[in-house]
Amino acid sequence: MIQKLDLALEKIAFSILSICLFGMLFLTLFNIVARWFGESFLWVDPLVRHMVFLSDFMGGVMATGKGNHIKLDIVSRALESLNKKNAKKAVDAIGSIAAIVACYFLFMAGKDFAVVELEYGREAFLGIHSGWLVSIIPFGFAFIALRFITVTLKNFLKDV
Repeated sequence: MIQKLDLALEKIAFSILSICLFGMLFLTLFNIVARWFGESFLWVDPLVRHMVFLSDFMGGVMATGKGNHIKLDIVSRALESLNKKNAKKAVDAIGSIAAIVACYFLFMAGKDFAVVELEYGREAFLGIHSGWLVSIIPFGFAFIALRFITVTLKNFLKDV
């Protein structure tokens, strides 16, 4: 079950990342070509910036699944070289729990920011309210936290 959920999260993140990358390339090229003909679409640049922002979070989700996220693993590597598998698993679990807690607090801060922006913000472009755009932050941190949870449970249950 956890394996299927983790695979689904990986596919969702990859799909969003792919859509963002192709969308950014297309929109940027479209805007460049439009400028050749004396046209400019002011909404393209802010949209591309927000797609980059969303891509960053999706890259973080994918890195979390592969274990390539930012972590301090000097203790984990030392325990691995000493062949202390149970101690290494405990240290890795503590690190993952700390990352989940950090993502939770960042999610809460992002949610508070998005709520304030929804209340006091304004239309950014194409009728999209700025509050919805900054909602990328809590969405991204929640997605990363969920991926940390599934990866941690998958690794823990694999060895049980």
